[in-house]
Amino acid sequence: MKTPFLFVCVIALSVIGVCQGGALRKKFYKTSCPQAEDIVRRVTWSHVLSNPNLPAKLLRMHFHDCFVRGCDGSILLNSTATSTAEKDAIPNLTLSGFDTIDAIKSELENACPGVVSCADILALAARDSVSFQFQKPMWEVLTGRRDGNVSLASDVSSNLPSPFFDFSTLLKNFKDKGLNVHDLVVLSGGHTIGIGHCNLFSNRLYNFTGKGDQDPSLNSTYAAFLKTKCQSLSDTTTTVEMDPGSSLNFDSNYFVILRENKGLFQSDAALLTNKIARNIAGELVNSGAFFVEFAESMKRLGAVQVLTGTKGEIRNKCSVANT
Repeated sequence: MKTPFLFVCVIALSVIGVCQGGALRKKFYKTSCPQAEDIVRRVTWSHVLSNPNLPAKLLRMHFHDCFVRGCDGSILLNSTATSTAEKDAIPNLTLSGFDTIDAIKSELENACPGVVSCADILALAARDSVSFQFQKPMWEVLTGRRDGNVSLASDVSSNLPSPFFDFSTLLKNFKDKGLNVHDLVVLSGGHTIGIGHCNLFSNRLYNFTGKGDQDPSLNSTYAAFLKTKCQSLSDTTTTVEMDPGSSLNFDSNYFVILRENKGLFQSDAALLTNKIARNIAGELVNSGAFFVEFAESMKRLGAVQVLTGTKGEIRNKCSVANT
C-alpha cells in the first residue's frame, strides 16, 4: 500500500520540489523532551475545562496557520514596526486562543528549553482541545515541524479559503495545498463546532445576487431563524452557531444539517453543488466514518509545506521570531 504513495511523493518532488510531511514522525520529542506531548495535553485540557469554546478556536487557528506558508506557526507571530503579521489580516482578527499556546510554550520552555516548536504546539493543541470531549486522542499528530520566521498579512487573502467561495474556487484552493476533494469535504466538518459572524453570511439572507434577494439554496425555515439573529447586512458583531444546538460538540451533525440545506456559509452550501462532494458528505453523516476520515485529513493538513530538519527555527517565544 505504501508504494503508490512513495511514487506520488517522488513525482511531486520532481515537479514542485517538496514532498508533504518532510521529516515529520511519531514521537519526535521522545528523547529530547519525553514529556512534551503530555505537557501540551495537560495545559490544553485545563484551558478547555474553563473555556469550552476553545476547541473550535484552536482548530481554526491551526487551519489558518497551515493554509498560509504551511504549518509553520507563522499565525502566532506578532506584527512589528515594519511588518504587519498574518494574525492582523482581516480574516484573522477574530482568531483567539493565543494565550493557551503561550501558556503551553512557557511550560515547555521550563521543562525543555529551545526544543519544542510553536508549530508543533499548535498542531498538538488543536488535536488535544477537540479530544478533551472524548478523553482520548482523536487523531495522530506527527511532530518535527520547525517554526517560520516570516509572517505577512498580505499572504492571507490569496491563500486562505473564503466563506464566500464557490465549489470550484474552494477545490482549487485545497489542491494548491496538496489536498483533495475528500479533504475539502471532511475538513469542512470542522464547522460542527464554533460560531460564525453575521457579516460572513448575511448576504445569503438579504442580498445574494445584489437585488435584495435571499439565497434560494438556503433552507427557508433556517433563513428565517438567521434573520432573527442577523438583522442587517451591516451587522459585523453578532455571532451564531455554525451547527445550531450542537456547536460545542464535535460530531457529524454538520453533515446532517448540510444535507438539509442548513450550511451557514456559501462555502458550506457549495459542497452540495458537486456530485462527488455531495456523495462524500452523505457518507460522513455516520459519526464513525466522519471521525476516521477527519483523522486522516487532519494528518494531511498538518503536513502542508512544513519546515523540518535545519529549515526554520525553534522560537523561544511563539509570538516573536528569534531572527
